[in-house]
Amino acid sequence: MTKPSVDDDTATYASAPLAARMRPRSFDEYVGQEHLVGEGHILRRLAGSGVLPSMILWGPPGTGKTTLARIIAAATNEAFVPISAVSAGVADLRRVVGESRERLRAGQGRTVLFIDEIHRFNKAQQDAILPFVEDGTITLIGATTENPSFEVIGPLLSRSRVFALKQLEPAGIERIVRNALADEERGLGRSGVAVDDDALAALAASVGGDARIALNAVEAAVLAAASRGEGTRVAVADIEEALQHRTYLYDRAGDAHYDTISAFIKSLRGSDPDAAMYWLARMIEAGEDPLFIVRRMVILASEDVGLADPMALMVATACQQAVHFIGLPEAFYAMAETALYLALAPKSNTTGAAYSAALRDVEATRNDPVPLHLRNAVTGLMKQMGYGQGYKYAHDYPGGRVEQQHLPDRVAGHTYYRAGDQGWEGRRKRERVGEKEARNERRETGPT
Repeated sequence: MTKPSVDDDTATYASAPLAARMRPRSFDEYVGQEHLVGEGHILRRLAGSGVLPSMILWGPPGTGKTTLARIIAAATNEAFVPISAVSAGVADLRRVVGESRERLRAGQGRTVLFIDEIHRFNKAQQDAILPFVEDGTITLIGATTENPSFEVIGPLLSRSRVFALKQLEPAGIERIVRNALADEERGLGRSGVAVDDDALAALAASVGGDARIALNAVEAAVLAAASRGEGTRVAVADIEEALQHRTYLYDRAGDAHYDTISAFIKSLRGSDPDAAMYWLARMIEAGEDPLFIVRRMVILASEDVGLADPMALMVATACQQAVHFIGLPEAFYAMAETALYLALAPKSNTTGAAYSAALRDVEATRNDPVPLHLRNAVTGLMKQMGYGQGYKYAHDYPGGRVEQQHLPDRVAGHTYYRAGDQGWEGRRKRERVGEKEARNERRETGPT
């Protein structure tokens, strides 16, 4: 059995896309992820040791996960077998395991099984890999854009090292593109087309750290320019045409979904209207469900603004109605208005704090009877049993307020709500203090 080579892929063909042709062949050609592959760092040391553990490479699209797996396998001189979790199944896994056993028996070394998008494998498929990772039949390298804590089963995760790849910075993207433009063997060095510096900068800033998109876009722009004749230059407008639109790293079911809404909510809670507008625009432009965003704003209106501005809840629920009625794109006006209102509103979390405090007593006294004077006496028997006796009707007293026990005996006198000092709640707190002082004064002086 021959050993699969790291170069056995479409990158060897001139017709392959630029991103495939320019795939780095060594650590020295690899751009980015210095914290992992820089001189003396963990992955380079592991590759140099010749003993490769199973691992999960976790990072955004276009950051070089597949390339890094290939380079590591080549550095350790192990067979590299790539499959995609999108199209492969248990039968494919069994085939790879069988071939790996044959290589081991023939003394040809171990096999690196690379599973692209491993998060797409279900639990049964991941379970099928587990015994062979554990006994060393294969070395697993999985690549995923999703958080492996949620997408990879615990037993497999515990037998693998997780390495997090970072989104490529614009400077890194620009370096990758410049390398492709200068390379006459695999790149665009023979095209006769030059790319303006400002066009390169615009491209690097517009692809969301995805080198694959950047290379494909510059290839399209260069080929289009070459068709116009010799000496043509690629300008910013050509790059924009090749891209068609900016790329947003966003998955409505993945980490970006949760991370971005978290940043948005924390910006509202932190009373930062500028950050709130930024994250709101990011979500809308990325195609997030607008009603999901509004639902979170309705929650925040009660949870974080609360009684400091009771109007906040009304504004947020009105936004829900407007978004449902109008829809995007015009609905962004209502969403932006609501986000600004919530960011600028005074904040109070006393509502949630009061409920949590009351809930603790409820859990301890959930079967305590309702005091008799608070029960309605709707039958003669109930009246005989004392239902409603001694109840004080609030409207019969000055200011419509009366002091009486409204809680079960075991929690009588407990305080759950502690008023904040902001906005409406603060004003009402000060009014209540004044009302209490007036009542105390009336009690001390007696009726006038």
